[in-house]
Amino acid sequence: MADILPRLWYPLSAAAATTGIVLLLRDFMHGERCPSKASMEGKTVIITGANNGIGKETAKELSRRGGRVIMACRNMDKCQGARDQHVQETGNQNVHCQQVDLASFESVRKFASRINKSEAKVDVLINNAGVMRCPHWKTADGNEWQFQVNYLGHFLLTNLILDKLKAAKQGRIINTSSIAHSQGQINFEDINSTVKYEDTDAYMQSKLALVLFTLELSKRLEGTGVTANTVYPGVTKTNIGQHKLSKMESAVTKPFMWFALRDPARAAQTGVYLSVAPEVADKTGKYWKDTVAITPAAQGRDEDIAKKLWDLSLKMTGLSEDVTSKDQSKEEKASS
Repeated sequence: MADILPRLWYPLSAAAATTGIVLLLRDFMHGERCPSKASMEGKTVIITGANNGIGKETAKELSRRGGRVIMACRNMDKCQGARDQHVQETGNQNVHCQQVDLASFESVRKFASRINKSEAKVDVLINNAGVMRCPHWKTADGNEWQFQVNYLGHFLLTNLILDKLKAAKQGRIINTSSIAHSQGQINFEDINSTVKYEDTDAYMQSKLALVLFTLELSKRLEGTGVTANTVYPGVTKTNIGQHKLSKMESAVTKPFMWFALRDPARAAQTGVYLSVAPEVADKTGKYWKDTVAITPAAQGRDEDIAKKLWDLSLKMTGLSEDVTSKDQSKEEKASS
């Protein structure tokens, strides 16, 4: 035994060092943690898609910080289960479930109506819910599923509750996008992919739309005290890609997923940071990754396309009034 141990020492040390390096590299790849310890006491937060993945972890963290959290979800059973878990883990009873289906404009309008009646203000709106690379489904409103759930539903919701965000001391809107926006294009000639449908192209279009939405919205909110930012949470281990991976594919990719894909709790950190940090209170119209504002792809900075998409979105969602027009904001400010 005495002769064996020295021979094992070097390979065991090398294995331990390699493991340590791998774990450190994995931790680095999983992104920065929120550096702010700010409380959310007295603040109301709405998070769409809060019963799973990044949304669930964001809701938990903001609950832990004392916020009044409204979990806006389609599946109420799953939402209630996540809510009960949050209450048990954080001790915060001020966590609430509200039903909203982003694939239905009627559902979004009903949800917004309830919020406008029940809430004096909304401090933070996190447009988090999303789907990825689903089959060529159409919503009840006749739109391509990804474009409505990821973008149009959030566009409508945001506009319908803007007054509540303006009523807050400093309202914050956070749109969850993806690195996929850098490969996206807005196909104005076939916005709902009726002529040709490619699930990846439709997904990239919806995520680019969110970046452009933030760009145009931030301009229209100048002088209101409300900010709008986009967050890229990183490639995350969630069920958003459930429509594409078979059991065999999932098994094959598990080692890669363990190393490269972020846990939802880590992926939630930048969204949490934008929700709570005092130092970003005046930051708007930016694209964030790992708690740092970075430059989005060129197509995400095109102001003309952003304006054109905004006008089209008003028509597609049935908004008859541009409630965030800069002229209207100036008039309200002048009369106050």
